[in-house]
Amino acid sequence: MGKKRFAFTNELLLIAVIVCEIILFGMLNPRFLRPIVLLGSINDFISICIISLFVTMVIIAGGMDIQAGSIVGLSSIVVGVFFQSGVNIYAACLLAIIAGILCGLLSGFIIAYTNVPPMVVTLGGSFLYSGLAVSITRIAKVELYKGISGFPAAFTAVTQFRFFGIIPSQILLFLIMAIIAYIILHRTAYGRSVYLCGINSNAAEFSGVNTRFIKMTTYALSGAGAAIAGIVLTSYLGTAKADFGKELTLPVITAVVLGGTAITGGSGSIFGTALSALVIGIMRFGLSMAGVNTQYLDI
Repeated sequence: MGKKRFAFTNELLLIAVIVCEIILFGMLNPRFLRPIVLLGSINDFISICIISLFVTMVIIAGGMDIQAGSIVGLSSIVVGVFFQSGVNIYAACLLAIIAGILCGLLSGFIIAYTNVPPMVVTLGGSFLYSGLAVSITRIAKVELYKGISGFPAAFTAVTQFRFFGIIPSQILLFLIMAIIAYIILHRTAYGRSVYLCGINSNAAEFSGVNTRFIKMTTYALSGAGAAIAGIVLTSYLGTAKADFGKELTLPVITAVVLGGTAITGGSGSIFGTALSALVIGIMRFGLSMAGVNTQYLDI
């Protein structure tokens, strides 16, 4: 029997890049290598990590989602407004997730059942949901630049907690979300249908797959992921703002494509996306610690 050849996969390449980033930024700034600093860096890019997991499903199914960032801000302000009106903070979070799902369903329905290009619909959705978030803020008579604060200590403590005093709770949250996304995409009939829609939508339809429903629900999952990211961001910062997430579109799409997902659909993996989100997040954090002005990080 011949020796089995070692396969250098995209995931292994991403792991190597993460290691190189840690070494390089550690050389530029030794503080970067402190465990509490390195592990705590995920607080700065947890939104990218969560959203990219579910946008992966949208793109694998042959779609495109550039509205997730606007749903982050909308879900954040929904939490703040409902809490301000006397609703329990956890009930407000549930309502925010429902709002995110509904936003995703609306865009997904238009894309799946009217055949309008996904880029056009989600671009319009990004303006619609951002505008809705700003409108809600003004109706609630809240100043945009201040946002809504005064959340319960128990709510903000969820994202401030560190296991053993070092490991942030966001790492556990990211792992849980990645496992959920992995199971949905790689271990269920629904996930197989997502791949089929991206490979050949017509063939999937002839095989008995309800391609319109599958495509629509991928946007609902993306909306739910964006809403969860908005809630996490609100908890961590202790403030609800309508403009949260406005800079996330490019990093999220980059994370999905860099992770091995074909922009044309039909292939990709949750593991690859999770690793690439870490690559982008660590790079952004490392550059800021190396003295690069934050205004250049999105270039």
